[in-house]
Amino acid sequence: MLRILVILASLLGLRHGSNAQLLQPKPDYTRADSLRGTLTPLRTCYDINYYHLDVRLNIDDKSLSGSNLFRFTATQDFTRLQFDLFANLTVEKVVYKGQNLAFTREANAVFVTFAQPVRKGSQEEFTVFYSGKPRVAERAPWDGGLVFTKDANGKPWVATAVQGLGASAWWPTKDHQADEVDSMLISVTVPKGLKDVSNGRLRKVTKLKGGSTRFDWAVRNPINNYDVALNVGDYTSFSDSYAGEKGRLTLEYWVLQENLAKAKTHFAANVKPMLKSLESWFGPYPFYEDGYKLVDAPHLGMEHQSAVAYGNKYQNGYLGTDRSGTGLGLKWDFIIIHESGHEWFGNNITSKDIADMWIHESFTTYSEALFTESQFGKQAGQEYLHGQRRNIQNDGSIIGPYGVNREGSGDMYDKGSNLLNMVRTIVDDDQKWRQILRGLGQTFYHQTVTTEQIVGYINQQSGKNLTKVFDQYLRYPGIPTLEIRQEKDQVLVRWVADVPDFDMPVRVRVKGGQYGFIQPGSRFQPLELPGATKDNLEVDTFNYYVGVLVD
Repeated sequence: MLRILVILASLLGLRHGSNAQLLQPKPDYTRADSLRGTLTPLRTCYDINYYHLDVRLNIDDKSLSGSNLFRFTATQDFTRLQFDLFANLTVEKVVYKGQNLAFTREANAVFVTFAQPVRKGSQEEFTVFYSGKPRVAERAPWDGGLVFTKDANGKPWVATAVQGLGASAWWPTKDHQADEVDSMLISVTVPKGLKDVSNGRLRKVTKLKGGSTRFDWAVRNPINNYDVALNVGDYTSFSDSYAGEKGRLTLEYWVLQENLAKAKTHFAANVKPMLKSLESWFGPYPFYEDGYKLVDAPHLGMEHQSAVAYGNKYQNGYLGTDRSGTGLGLKWDFIIIHESGHEWFGNNITSKDIADMWIHESFTTYSEALFTESQFGKQAGQEYLHGQRRNIQNDGSIIGPYGVNREGSGDMYDKGSNLLNMVRTIVDDDQKWRQILRGLGQTFYHQTVTTEQIVGYINQQSGKNLTKVFDQYLRYPGIPTLEIRQEKDQVLVRWVADVPDFDMPVRVRVKGGQYGFIQPGSRFQPLELPGATKDNLEVDTFNYYVGVLVD
């Protein structure tokens, strides 16, 4: 009965989803959306090489003040460029070679004019001084902003979570995923008695007049600006190391005082098994130079590069529940596995445009199943994947609109994960599939990418043209349906899909027999399977997220 209901739901999702896509009103994007989401010449004219973010946190009035140095290489001659800072924060001045530059603002964009042309190939730098009260998040990490709260002992606890909203909600930056800074120094000054934990390695701690303390964190690897994190609280820390594929990886755990004992037990049970599993599937952890950290956070979690925010309350599952409904998700800590998985997909490999966020979320959601497989066997991993389908809505395109800072449907998580499992099934060679996953990390190491690059690589390495498969699942709300018809002694099959000439290979069998591949097209064709009738033909709907319609 459950399988029938799933298939019915899938069919409804296909037909309703396809119509909904045609009937939805055209989104009304604003000029501000384009300024944030589009790579105009005012943004591509310079390539960011280095930032030094130097910020002071005033907890009493929830404000920030400080500066950010932009060191860049000019990609063309220009006299004007754009950086980004939310309009509720004040740009006090922009300094270049000791002189203040003229600037104007529109929405959250800032346009700087240079008195003399900056020549292509030159390396220059300017510093933005700013201050103000950043947006306060009400439901971080979903709505974005800064979280101001207190720990169990009444001490301040502050953190950032700005994915989607944008890093420019709290610091001046070129706020577009396509240009990752090559390295960065993050200096955060906090009130007496508190510590800041940011990305990379702690380089220096400086006691300042008045009792405040500055923490300098150096990031040696390219980092996307939404990953740059501030975590301020009454932290204590302990450390460990992991013998990984690239040698010794340092592990640091920064937790509130009251969580120290349970953190030592809980992190030990989850982190090293996670690293062993994901290094096996995806290749070496991408940031050995910056180490790996878990940081207590006053929100559920976020994939801040080399400083993963953790707020799952030291329990297995997703806040104590299993998103797959199988029970397997209660055997490990969802936030540790999922958010750490983003170190490979999201942080190492980053989508150029947020519209392609499926590259982050589909692969990382898939990593949950791969971790389950590495711990409990392939069948368990497949069961977890199948259970993820309960979360799929088939409500829209997984790929969002380009150039306006909008992601697509939330189906990028579980539907995307099931898509990748189907591709694995089609490849039909687990060792080759593992090498494809590892090859992605190596080929696109520390790069920003597009959907076309990822799909093209999988096509090339698998020896199969899977573009239509990806297009159907990523660009349309519904799923394909395999239609089965009996004409006298002949069984006919075809795909009903949104993608023209859709021809995905699929596994079928006569009930009780062995599965084999067929490759239907968009027109009815005879099924070459001895003994098959429309009543005894079984489609592998366990490994394929498809609809089945028997006429």
